[in-house]
Parts: sequence; structure tokens; C-alpha cells
Amino acid sequence: MAGSLRNVDVGDLVERTRAGDIRAVARLITLVENDSPVLREVAAALSPHSGRAQVIGLTGAPGVGKSTATSALVTTLRAAGSRVGVLAVDPSSPFSGGALLGDRVRMQDHATDDGVFIRSMASRGQLGGLSAAVPQALRVLDAAGYDIVLVETVGVGQVEVEIASLADTTLLVVAPGFGDGIQAAKAGIIEIADVFVVNKADRDGADQVARDLRFMQSLGGPHSTAGAWRPPIVKTIAARNEGIDDVVAAIGKHREWMQGHGEVARRRRARAASEIEAIAMGEVRLRFAGVHGSAALDAEAAQVVAGTTDPYSAAADLLNLLRSRSGA
Repeated sequence: MAGSLRNVDVGDLVERTRAGDIRAVARLITLVENDSPVLREVAAALSPHSGRAQVIGLTGAPGVGKSTATSALVTTLRAAGSRVGVLAVDPSSPFSGGALLGDRVRMQDHATDDGVFIRSMASRGQLGGLSAAVPQALRVLDAAGYDIVLVETVGVGQVEVEIASLADTTLLVVAPGFGDGIQAAKAGIIEIADVFVVNKADRDGADQVARDLRFMQSLGGPHSTAGAWRPPIVKTIAARNEGIDDVVAAIGKHREWMQGHGEVARRRRARAASEIEAIAMGEVRLRFAGVHGSAALDAEAAQVVAGTTDPYSAAADLLNLLRSRSGA
């Protein structure tokens, strides 16, 4: 398999992707997910053609209706003429490593729309609710000319914060009966939201959820400083497409605020920095996992247990070993 992937014509795939060829888009994302040997070549070819798409993240607890809200957003954005990409990050199958839900059943209303591309990606155990391949997949959809890319996370609560580092605008979807504002604050999710979406607003308790969110905002935090963006609270019934226009309007206002405060550029620099760091750390882990690195790590661990060295000295020895082998 690896050999066949090395023979991929990356230039041709990228050109076809830029021309809107759905098969080419899907193939490039597959190469990204499989950590193909040509991944570095793919990234280099895509980079000049990225940086245009608006990235919107959706996060929240399981059951609040994120997938339904995502589908409703796609409908509204398409009606406005935007081409939309969707990356739905699902839990991984413990056997295949693939996304358990496949292409989301609830989004199949858009399956025949050429202006929509939907892809489920396995989280593969990544903390933060996102797959390690998501940043590169975003770049593929960006280069393919999608105006807006929606990234829906696994929905596992406290480890969802990573979405904020990838999205231009982060929507926190909540609903009555799925945890109160205090619990959300404990999870650290409140602080990453740019827009609060109270879904299933026809249910009892929706007004209380909105009040809880306003109360949490009144307690301070990054959104309470002078000139900061104060996340609006929007009520929706996504299953009936109610309130979705208000969500899109809130996203638009947030984008205008970011452009006026230099926040778009700052967030995208931070996104690039996180991606670079992740790639570099991944390379370090690969070297440690190699035969020599693993043996050296075991030897250092044995010395720490024996008390003949300490963890900091052992770590320094390993880093020095990696440096010496890199220069060899």
C-alpha cells in the first residue's frame, strides 16, 4: 500500500482539487488521514492555495443536537450561495481505527449537492476531540474553494477545547437537560465559545439554560475585558431550522469584529503555530519509538528507578542523543 501511495501524482491531485473534482478532494483527505509518505509534498502543494476559507467549529456535549445544527447551518449557508465543507470528527472504532458513524446519516439531505462536501474523520484517540489530520484536511477543502468549513467535534466534554485553536469562530451548542452552565464552566468550554447556541429551545428549561450562560458571563473571564467580544446567546430549534438565520448573523458579526481587531490574523498564526508544534512533537515521538530511541528510553528509565539519575537529567540525555543522531 505504501509503495502505491508513493507513486501518487500529487500535482495532478491538487490541480483537480482546485478545479472542484470531488474525487480528488476525497483522495487527498484520505492521504492525509493515512499519514501518507507523500504528506509533506501534499502540504507544500496546498499551502499557496489556502487561507481563504472561514472555519467554524461546533462543539458541545453528546445529544445536544450538534449534527442537526450542522445540517441546518449547511442548508442556510447554501441558500446564501456559499460552498460548504463539513468535517465531522467521530469516535474511532477500536478495531478498524475508522470513524464509527461514517458519513453522518443526519446530513444525507446534502449528499446530492455539488456545493457541499461532507467527510467523517476518526479521532483515533486524540485529546481535544479532533483528529490529528484535521488541520491538513481543512487545507484541502480550503484549496478546493469551499467558502466555509464546518468542523464538528466528537462531543466528549472536557477535552473539546482544542477546537478553539482551529476555528475562526467557535459555536458552543447546549440544550436543556444536558448539563447546566456551572458544569460547562468546569469543563473549560464556556471560555472558548464565540457564540452560544441554545438548541432544542422548545423544551422546558431552555430559558434557564440561557440565564445560566448569561450569569456565567457576568462572572468575568476573557470576554469581560474592555473591547472584548461578548458571545451572543442564540436560541434554536435546529430540527425545524428555526433560529439558524440568527446563528449565521451572529457568526457574521463575530467575523466583522475579528477583522476590525486583527483577530483573524492572530488566530490563524496561532493555528499555524499549533500545527507546526504538533508535527515537530510527532517527529520526536517517532524517533523515540524507533529501535534505538526505545532502547535508550528504557535504559534511562531503569537508571531513574535505580536512583542513579533523575528524570530531568535522563530527558536531557535523550534529547542530546537525538541531536547527535540528527547531525550524523
